[in-house]
Amino acid sequence: MFAVHLLAFHFAKLKEDQIKKVDRYLYHMRLSDDVLLDVMARFQAEMVKGLGRDTNPTATVKMLPSFVRSLPDGSEKGDFLAVDLGGSQFRALKVKVFNDGKQSSQLESEFYPTPKEVIQGSGAELFSYVADCLSDFMESRNLKHEKLPLGFTFSFPCKQTKLEEGILLSWTKHFKARGVQGTDVVSSLRNALQKHKDIDVDVLAMVNDTVGTMMTCGYDDPRCEIGLIIGTGTNACYMEEMRHIDLVEGDEGRMCINTEWGAFGDDGALDDLRTEFDRELDLGSLNPGKQLFEKMISSLYLGELVRLILLKMTKEGLLFNGKVSAALLTKGKIEMKHVSAMEKYKEGLSNTKEILTELNLFPSEDDCIAVQHVCTIVSFRSANLCAAALAAILTRLRENKKLLRLRTTVGIDGGLYKTHPQYPKRLHKVVRRLVPNCDVRFLLSQSGSAKGAAMVTAVAHRLAAQRKKIDAVLAPFVLTLETLRDVKNKMRTELEYGLKRETQDRATVKMLPTYVCGTPDGTEKGKYLALDLGGTNFRVLLVKIRSGRRRSVRMYNKIFAIPLEIMQGTGEELFDHIVQCIADFLEYMGIKGARLPLGFTFSFPCRQASIDKGTLVGWTKGFKATDCEGEDVVDMLREAIRRRNEFDLDIVAVVNDTVGTMMTCGYEDPNCEIGLIAGTGSNVCYMEDMKNIEIVDGNEGKMCINTEWGGFGDNGCIDNIRTKYDKEVDEGSLNAGKQRYEKMTSGMYLGEIVRQILIDLTKQGLLFRGQISESLRKRGIFETKFLSQIESDRLALLQVRRILQQLGLDSTCDDSIIVKEVCGAVSRRAAQLCGAGLAAIVEKKRENRGAEHLQITVGVDGTLYKLHPHFSRVLQETVKELAPRCDVTFMLSEDGSGKGAALITAVAKRLHNIGQK
Repeated sequence: MFAVHLLAFHFAKLKEDQIKKVDRYLYHMRLSDDVLLDVMARFQAEMVKGLGRDTNPTATVKMLPSFVRSLPDGSEKGDFLAVDLGGSQFRALKVKVFNDGKQSSQLESEFYPTPKEVIQGSGAELFSYVADCLSDFMESRNLKHEKLPLGFTFSFPCKQTKLEEGILLSWTKHFKARGVQGTDVVSSLRNALQKHKDIDVDVLAMVNDTVGTMMTCGYDDPRCEIGLIIGTGTNACYMEEMRHIDLVEGDEGRMCINTEWGAFGDDGALDDLRTEFDRELDLGSLNPGKQLFEKMISSLYLGELVRLILLKMTKEGLLFNGKVSAALLTKGKIEMKHVSAMEKYKEGLSNTKEILTELNLFPSEDDCIAVQHVCTIVSFRSANLCAAALAAILTRLRENKKLLRLRTTVGIDGGLYKTHPQYPKRLHKVVRRLVPNCDVRFLLSQSGSAKGAAMVTAVAHRLAAQRKKIDAVLAPFVLTLETLRDVKNKMRTELEYGLKRETQDRATVKMLPTYVCGTPDGTEKGKYLALDLGGTNFRVLLVKIRSGRRRSVRMYNKIFAIPLEIMQGTGEELFDHIVQCIADFLEYMGIKGARLPLGFTFSFPCRQASIDKGTLVGWTKGFKATDCEGEDVVDMLREAIRRRNEFDLDIVAVVNDTVGTMMTCGYEDPNCEIGLIAGTGSNVCYMEDMKNIEIVDGNEGKMCINTEWGGFGDNGCIDNIRTKYDKEVDEGSLNAGKQRYEKMTSGMYLGEIVRQILIDLTKQGLLFRGQISESLRKRGIFETKFLSQIESDRLALLQVRRILQQLGLDSTCDDSIIVKEVCGAVSRRAAQLCGAGLAAIVEKKRENRGAEHLQITVGVDGTLYKLHPHFSRVLQETVKELAPRCDVTFMLSEDGSGKGAALITAVAKRLHNIGQK
């Protein structure tokens, strides 16, 4: 028994000595974690270089856009063909995809050999062979009578400018067909297929085998966003954010990038890690100096690398008693299958001994131990380097998503990964060690890259059908220049109707006189109170105006909420609440006893008989207080003050917020004679010549007209541009049939229009996997502020998804793109319609002055104009287009509804004093 133990100990010691000997000999192939982290950093730098337009030409990792923009979402269905060219065999497939909720598919395929004379002959012969094989496959499956979409897996570095085009950059894997490099391989395949008159095939997509692997696995696992091939060749692809891909126009969504990482190190970046054996192998290859990373990790070269090491060790007397056999001298004699077999440790040394004996090497036990360990070091280095590059991609994905921890899946294929007994375990272990903040699932591709080509084709097919439907939904929101001119002309007609005595009653644009007959001249001074009622909040302000050289306006204000029950209660309750707020403010400021002049900003349609009398025409913006419409709101305020009997105020002016905006900007710029509100509501005012205002006596001077243009179209004149979504929003509002123009242009309604469109798209199965969430059913859930956030150019789709998640909408990347597109269509139309209306007013101002060319300033306020990333630009462009003879300056108002009310009050006091004198 002791002898047996001694023998085992002796063998273990012998084995340990042999392993140490090989370790010392191949010291440079053993890579520490620090070295691997350095490789990872170098690869990350190359990725960035490859993505940049200016740096790509010198990058070794080419980061080729694949034009695959979407992963399978489970709604794909139909029959698809695929052909797979890229290895020792060519494959034709038919894939049937079922939309049965089970992510199921049915696959039929056939392999055809790729003879050496074909892969190293002419390009025409190669593609003719592919077309012949496909024709044979279709005939054997009785498919010749069908017109089927086809996906083409072409596993070589290609430059793509679209999904169905690929310019071959260079052949790899021993392919050498002449006249193909630099040409579009899809065109070559189409030309070859056209010669077969009996088949009708539509080539929809061309993909790399790596992309195909990702798509195959992505069909089974929605988290799969990386594809990895480790076999005869090696490569990786992943889903990159469009905003980082300089080589492709557009920054929306994601696109699969084919890294072509095999060429990593071709610029010398890995020279410190390459051994003498790597250099010798490279010199003896078909493409010296190229694909250096691939030569260090792919199965095509690992067997040869082992041969070169064993040859040198034998020459130095370290193996086989120094006897160099013919096998060690023959290039390609040791293959990857030998290396894999020799690393089956469970079988001890028997496999190694058998293989070496077959190669006429007649090994001793020491030789078997040493050779087995050489194989281990070579394949372990391959797994290490592969893990370092993959870790770089995982880190980039995590950083793109701004996550502390990434959970993702890597779809993987290739003979080395599938057949080597230790490789998968080594790769997984090293990846997890290098990126501990990534939870990675490795999913083996069951059907290979060819099914992936069919899946890409299925996705492309689905996206094309979806695009058609989405375009049809959004088409009514695209307004032509001719349509916008028509809106401008109709607005002009309604402006004229509103100004004329006999047509004013039936005009939808009411053109209400404000009795504001002047703009600030700089002499205004004193203390004024201002009230601002126009939304869910109510403000009370104290405004101090100084004149002269040190001209200034100082304001103090307090905001009070108006509860819904007050907004929709009785008029008496509403005005009592307002007076309560005023009392609180006066006490807060310590001025309860002062009788100050007051300007009341009341941002609802009013008919005025004088500057301090305003009869409410009708509530808007969700207000519904009873017994107010048809009443003078100044009288109602005075009565509420009397009821409280605590203080008295001199109510000088009732002011619309739009007029206040014009006056605020007029204080800074005397050329400002138009006020525009583009916020919760939408309205315009402007200084009109008195001679044109038939509903007010007098022909001298000017008066500000509050157009109340929100009601434009209530007579049906713009029904031709109203969509079914506008009608749904209108019918569900508190004032159905009224304020139709406002409902197409103002912040209060844009989010609701978007919600209605999203519901329709979801019902059509184009969004949110066809599931209408409870939150999407809630009216008002989609606030306009979300439009502004979603449309921000600086916002990544990941952040769009987070906004949608806040709304209870579980969106994919593709969903986010569509939602952003819907928001853009709705807000662009709003800005264009607003611009068309404003163009009608500036043109009228120009004609009033009898000027060939008009220079004028528009004072603007409102959250939509101020906060939306594109609204102001689109509005200004539209005005310029529709009123080319008007040079319009847009000036942002600083608190038009508060400061403006005080300025109107001050101007009214000044004009009143002049009148008295």
